[in-house]
Amino acid sequence: MSFSETARAAFRRGDDDAVARLAHDEAERARAADDLPALVEALYMQSRLAIRAGDLDEAARIASAALAAAVRTGDRGLEERPRHVLAGVTRMAGDLPRARVLYQESIELNEALGNADTVTSELHNLAFTELGLGERTAARERFATSRARIVAGEYRDFVPYAYVGAGALAVADGDLPRAARLLGLAERAFADLGQVPDPDDAAELAAIEAAVRDALGDAGLAEGRAAGSRLDPWDTLAFAVRDGAELGVAPTR
Repeated sequence: MSFSETARAAFRRGDDDAVARLAHDEAERARAADDLPALVEALYMQSRLAIRAGDLDEAARIASAALAAAVRTGDRGLEERPRHVLAGVTRMAGDLPRARVLYQESIELNEALGNADTVTSELHNLAFTELGLGERTAARERFATSRARIVAGEYRDFVPYAYVGAGALAVADGDLPRAARLLGLAERAFADLGQVPDPDDAAELAAIEAAVRDALGDAGLAEGRAAGSRLDPWDTLAFAVRDGAELGVAPTR
């Protein structure tokens, strides 16, 4: 596999030590060879590690260096990943109005590049930004659009994130029993894929769990989480999109 494939797979598994070694070696090789596309990818992975470690300033610094290298190549496609990281860091740092602009710009870039899968994931991130800004209707619409695109494109790696978004929206709506089921669904979906959530979504999961525990107690959290974990993530999502059903409800056969 290429560096990108190997490093991204390791990141999804949560093997940060392996990613750090791979990214360091690739960055050194790319600098020595003046291989800017490879340097962009290596810096992108390093920026994601910095986010996971909680160092948003360092993540922004590295992502900005990656974006500068991408711009030097003249290939707009190489700008996509650094711009994604910068939008995410801005959102996590709490500058939601700026994050909204950055996500909208990222969506426009990916639409121009024909990256339908990335448009789908950035709509999910923009929905979280809208939710944080108190724009619940806009967030609901963007989450729904992202879910429909996940099913239509069969983007199975994105399935867990659909439940993270739905769980956060359930908390905002005050429907904590459903939020608990969606938490269990998200966790099962990640486990089925052998992945761990990205740092921003990990933070959202923790917030959902805390809200449910505060409202329902440990017993209510455990009951709802267990109920969600018994549902099949893909079937449940496809059923909800097809029939307009509430997420977290078992499909009818």
